[in-house]
Amino acid sequence: MKIAICDDDRQELSHILSLLDSYQAQQHVTFTICPFHDSRKLADTLSETQYNLYLLDIIMPEITGMELAKEIRSFDKAADIIFLTTSPEYAVESYTVKATNYLMKPIVPDRFYQSLDEIRKKRDQEQGRSLVLKSNIGVHKIPLNQLMYVEAQGRKVLYYLANGEEIVCTDRFSPVCDQLLQYPEFILAHRSFLVNMNYIRLISTSDMQLQNGTLLPLAQRRVAEIRKHYLAFQMEEIP
Repeated sequence: MKIAICDDDRQELSHILSLLDSYQAQQHVTFTICPFHDSRKLADTLSETQYNLYLLDIIMPEITGMELAKEIRSFDKAADIIFLTTSPEYAVESYTVKATNYLMKPIVPDRFYQSLDEIRKKRDQEQGRSLVLKSNIGVHKIPLNQLMYVEAQGRKVLYYLANGEEIVCTDRFSPVCDQLLQYPEFILAHRSFLVNMNYIRLISTSDMQLQNGTLLPLAQRRVAEIRKHYLAFQMEEIP
């Protein structure tokens, strides 16, 4: 799990890092941890680096933790966000960015560790949702949360993963759509493209841009429907 921590108080930042070190030792897990004491520097990395978990102080100069969270949610709906703060006044607003937790400083280790446990459990369950594919080089098991989009090319179906990997299978596109459209995060954006909405950055009048910059065409007669469906997904109105 890749974790970004942002707190302008270096002492608090050091304390959180210490708590994470203790948790990793106790649970025998290893995280990739990226600490920031400047919220602007974290904001500058967001276009290139994706994190699984953000630990954010709220009251910071230049860009507040709440503003950071809103920017994160503009392109990443799946990441977990935990606010670590001295002020209770932003607790209600934290629901608007779907924060996983809101912890008051000084951080109580047991509550912090419980939050990490819950996040890891949820991610383990998500990893359990997978797609089994057979290509020319073997059998692949793909976690659905790592599948960005699927493309039909003639008699081939191409699967594009978040890590940059591409898997080519000889298959019909229709059964693939039937299988993946059972999951609320997938949408048929075009007759040749099935997209995981968690990876959409923006939708224009003619195409959609994914988080990695890829542009995919939209079915022109369905642009309004696609936008409405995506908005409903973002607002968690799709069951």
